[in-house]
Order: sequence, then structure tokens, then C-alpha cells
Amino acid sequence: MAVQTKVLRPFLKWAGGKRQLLPQIRPFVPKSFETYFEPFLGAGAVFFDLRPERAVVNDLNTELINVYRVIQQDVDELLADLRRHRNDKDYYYQVRDMDRSDTFGQLTPVQRASRILFLNKTCYNGLFRVNRHNEFNVPFGRYKNPKIVNEAVLRAVHQYLQQQQIQIFNEDFEAVALKAQPQDFVYFDPPYDPVSDTASFTGYNINGFGRDTQVRLKRVMDTLTHRGCRVLLSNSATAFIQELYQGYTQVPIMAKRAINSNGQRRGRVQEMLILNYPVERST
Repeated sequence: MAVQTKVLRPFLKWAGGKRQLLPQIRPFVPKSFETYFEPFLGAGAVFFDLRPERAVVNDLNTELINVYRVIQQDVDELLADLRRHRNDKDYYYQVRDMDRSDTFGQLTPVQRASRILFLNKTCYNGLFRVNRHNEFNVPFGRYKNPKIVNEAVLRAVHQYLQQQQIQIFNEDFEAVALKAQPQDFVYFDPPYDPVSDTASFTGYNINGFGRDTQVRLKRVMDTLTHRGCRVLLSNSATAFIQELYQGYTQVPIMAKRAINSNGQRRGRVQEMLILNYPVERST
């Protein structure tokens, strides 16, 4: 049986996260499948909502995947390290700027994971953004009492990752997705195709995700479809995406985007769910 607990949920704020879209996504999840795959894991809202017994999850962001692995293996050490942080502006910038130092590579996995969690809870608007040099560059958030140590959630995630058959990878999405076999379920939540020339948000990963990569992702979906895998993909409802995925079921949904460095770009926007299987309307 999969872990059932109210506190098993994402432990990070994440730009483009799917937590508020879960009621719209759940009806389109297959009622049954073998192994769950999520090659663009991010904060894992869909993953933690489904709570599969067997899963292969992945993200290209090395620091993010390090957090998952530390929670899975060393949650007690992580909690102890988190408790030393303080919600102070000068201290925040001291921790943020660690990745600009040659000593950053000397940090232990636990210290790196603790740093990311601290920055995520105390930075402006919960953004995870790095510059061209892969340096975290979000300013201090000025929150009065951020929950830096969320022990209940971290322990619930640790228990789940320990008790179930969960494989965690830090690779290109294609290499991981193509591990899927017939009757597996693959959920893709890639960086979205930008709705305008200035709307792209790929700052969580310095490699970017242009339209050539969107085309490569579509080819992977074609391969998985021919293999007999069930695939669900989220993306923006741009003309490019709608044309690219002609032949697949396309379901428009509305999303409220509250995390953006530009306040004018927050609000309700249309997105798209794309499926390669008949809609079963699970609950």
C-alpha cells in the first residue's frame, strides 16, 4: 500500500508548480499503471499527490535532486542543519553567495540541501532562479516568520521515499523517460513554451529549454506512445504547442500563476494537458 498521510506534500515552493492544478489533473490520470515516471520533477506536486508504489523521478537540476536524495537518506542530519539557519537579511546573502566561492564544492550533501531549503523558504516570492554562472540570484524575501524547518513534511517525505520503490535520477529527461515500459505512466511537466518573447522562465536550470528541445520532447512522447506507455504532458496553450501535438488529445485548463518576478505576469492563464490515451476520468 502507498503511504497515506495528510502531510505528504511538496517541501518546496516552485515556479510553475502543479499543486493548485491537481483537481484539474487528477481526472486525467490513468486508473491503473505499472511504474510512474516524472522526468521533470520540480517540487513534485503530482508525484506526491499520486503517491505511487513504484516510481522513477528525475530532474536536471543537480541541487534539487540532491535535496530529494538527502531527505530520502539523511533526514535527521538535514533537520539538524536546518535549525541553525536564521531569518536575517545579512545571513541570507551570506548563505546565498556560497555558490560564488571556491569552497562551495566542499559542502556536504546535507549542507547543500539545507542551503537550498533555507533559501527557498526565505527568498523573494519562493523563486528558484540561477544566473548564467549557475549562481542562485534571488533577493531576500523579508518574511516575518518563514517556516524554515518543516519537520512533519520532511519526515513524511522521507518515510515515503524509504518505504516505496522510488528511483531518483539527475539526467537528461530523454534518458530517463525512455526507461519506461508498456503499461507505465509518464507525466511530463517541462519548462513551458513561452507565451511571449519575454515570458520564458527557465532560470531554475542554466541549460534552458528552447523550441528545439520542445520538439525533442514531442518525439520522445511519440516513441513512448508507440511503445505502449501512457503519457500525460502539461504545457502552455501556445499555437506552437497545439500544432506540435496535433493528433493527441488536448485539454485546455486554467491556471492561476502567483510566482513570477514580474507582478504583471501573475494571474489566470490558459494551459494545456496533452494525452496519448482515452480519457478515463479517474477521481
